[in-house]
Amino acid sequence: MTGWREAARAALAKGPAAMISILATEGSAPRGAGTRMIVTADSVHATIGGGRLEYQAVGQARAVLGLSSGTWRVQDWPLGPLLGQCCGGRVRLLIERLDPAHADWLGLPIDDAPFLVSHFHAGHIERRLERRASLSPLSARGERPGEGARIVELLGSGQRPLWLFGAGHVGQAIARRLPGLPLRLNWFDTRPETAGIDGVTVVDEDRVAHCLTDAPAGAAVLILTHDHALDYRLTAAALRHGGADFVGLIGSATKHARFLSRLRGEGIDPAGLTCPIGLPGIVGKEPDVIAMAVIAQLLTLPRAHLQEEVAA
Repeated sequence: MTGWREAARAALAKGPAAMISILATEGSAPRGAGTRMIVTADSVHATIGGGRLEYQAVGQARAVLGLSSGTWRVQDWPLGPLLGQCCGGRVRLLIERLDPAHADWLGLPIDDAPFLVSHFHAGHIERRLERRASLSPLSARGERPGEGARIVELLGSGQRPLWLFGAGHVGQAIARRLPGLPLRLNWFDTRPETAGIDGVTVVDEDRVAHCLTDAPAGAAVLILTHDHALDYRLTAAALRHGGADFVGLIGSATKHARFLSRLRGEGIDPAGLTCPIGLPGIVGKEPDVIAMAVIAQLLTLPRAHLQEEVAA
């Protein structure tokens, strides 16, 4: 689930909440289409890029909080001298007061239905999630969406699926730092005592490698369990499955050499394996340091193809 949907649900549980959405951009803009903020009378969640644009948009969102639930406005902002920004681009924003009566979609999973379809009505926006749909080409110029308009967006586009195996100190340090980053976590462990860790799925050891069959093309796989034998089984399964942009294994150069020898002996091409893991130049064995180095390494991976793969 994307963070802004969680924030919207939490805000609505406490009272009125507004949402700012970037519908389209042109030229240089601080954030892209699909970026969202949640605004209440005394708090904000996330950012559409800061500066005067965000300041003015938050003010507009708080003004909408005084109107009826479901009220929406589409606004165009040139990022020039009048706004006090020098980006030189344009941004088209949707500012709305979220309607609790039409908010069920905020809690639905997007893995099987990642397309958000929005129908604009007088006084509210009707939304639903669909498995497949044609994306709407949106412009920051020309006629604004009005009553009767239909917009289709891909939620989570550009987010790389991350299959993380192991909920020890390093696994937990990695998971803590993922909110707000373009990585979508799927987290597994085989130990029953990890069931109380938020986000962890406990899987029987005999079946945990089967989880990799659900990893989509473009995913990143990180293997850092408590057991070297389990690490090997997962590494072999990830390399056999193929399709992952990154298969990373925690361990030393000695562990790497042993795994390479065994993989080759079983006829598995180890070329796609990264071990040790972590961006070179970041040193230290503390879990937090390793987590930062690994996340930085994942963020260097090319992302241009991720939207097309989710949409396929």
